[in-house]
Amino acid sequence: MIGTPILPEIRELIEQRNFSALQRLFDDWLPVDLAELISDLPENEQAILFRLLSKDSATETFEYLDFDAQQNLLNALTQKDVSHILNSMSADDRTALLEELPGPVAQELIKLLSFKEFKIAKTLLAYAEDSVGRLMSPDFLSVKKDWEIGKVLEYIRTHGHESETLNVIYAVDDHGKLVGEMLARDLLLSPLDKKVDEIIDEDKLITLTATQDQKDALEAFKRYDRVALPVVDSNGYLIGVVTVDDMLDVAEEEETEDIQKFGGIEALDEPYIDVPLLQLVRNRAVWLVVLFLGEMLTASAMAYFEDELAKAIVLATFIPLIISSGGNSGSQAATLIIRSLALGEITVRDWWAVMKREILSGLMLGSLLGLIGVFRVVFWATLLGHYSVMWLLLGITVGLSLLGIVLWGTLAGSMLPLLLKRLGIDPATSSAPFVATLVDVTGIVIYFSFASLLLKGVLL
Repeated sequence: MIGTPILPEIRELIEQRNFSALQRLFDDWLPVDLAELISDLPENEQAILFRLLSKDSATETFEYLDFDAQQNLLNALTQKDVSHILNSMSADDRTALLEELPGPVAQELIKLLSFKEFKIAKTLLAYAEDSVGRLMSPDFLSVKKDWEIGKVLEYIRTHGHESETLNVIYAVDDHGKLVGEMLARDLLLSPLDKKVDEIIDEDKLITLTATQDQKDALEAFKRYDRVALPVVDSNGYLIGVVTVDDMLDVAEEEETEDIQKFGGIEALDEPYIDVPLLQLVRNRAVWLVVLFLGEMLTASAMAYFEDELAKAIVLATFIPLIISSGGNSGSQAATLIIRSLALGEITVRDWWAVMKREILSGLMLGSLLGLIGVFRVVFWATLLGHYSVMWLLLGITVGLSLLGIVLWGTLAGSMLPLLLKRLGIDPATSSAPFVATLVDVTGIVIYFSFASLLLKGVLL
């Protein structure tokens, strides 16, 4: 494994041009570790090290590199080396690289492909950007359903090295239509004279289409716990396969997007460090402006109760306590519901069950905070020697306000994601800052409404 202590040694060997020692050093390294090392080196040293790798190792290592390192190597390597890498890469990894590159650059690289790989690249790039077609690999094993297991095993030994995965073998009819699949375990444990159609279960076949959204494919992998799923065309013909490693990348992208939205930021299309500064500011400014305008309503609400504040300035002391509690409870509820929706634990149809739970949760949490609030006001007044009935009423005002605002916060935080989901909008859009801003405004109204009711004739 790669560690910081070995990097100076590698740099020293590079500076000494001791390439034979470097080659021996990397003989036992895994491609993923080599990719990590290359990415950590300065750009001018990356190509030096990469050229020392064997052709097979170089291709595998290249697939693990981040986009910036890949782009740097494409510029540094000879056309012959680039051609070998592109033609040797798995089709789905090559598609991911080409779609990130500027159009003219991608077109030039496509010209370096063999006729077979050229056709594959053009086909995959023709699909929509977020479709399953961009992820699928045309390298899979399919066998006829009337073959015996012995023949299937012989076929795998001959052609298996070309397949994206050997965990699943697909069965087709004489016309190439997908009829079933076999796990490698079932295949290995079956008698050699048994036929494929005796093993497969056509009723349990799960398929994807090339035009499906990648999010749908991710849900299918989660729901059916698969390591690979076949991709078919509109007529049921097998055209590709998507593996779980591709889905892990999709899951990471989806979760990153949701986290960014939940933080009140428009989702970034590139890694943070690579996003142009002006683009980063634009992505953050939109929600900041929206939230700022929302907070202006809070100022308006406070201005509405200006007379009450003027009569009892002590009320202002507890405003941060009140509105922060509502925002926190709303953010908690929104986080729980958004994540539950993402995991499929609840659906929009469960809104009533969710509401009942959140009403009870809000009442219990609000009561807890309310009691603490009452104790805080009364204890502080007693400690200062100013205790009177007025302070008890003020404590009750704070306590009831906390109960009301926490209850409202949990309801708003839980129902808003479900409402957005029902409208076809990403629930993550109901970010914690948005919920907090919404609850801030209503919190002021709730607080001063209780104050006007309970303290009229006493402080007001």
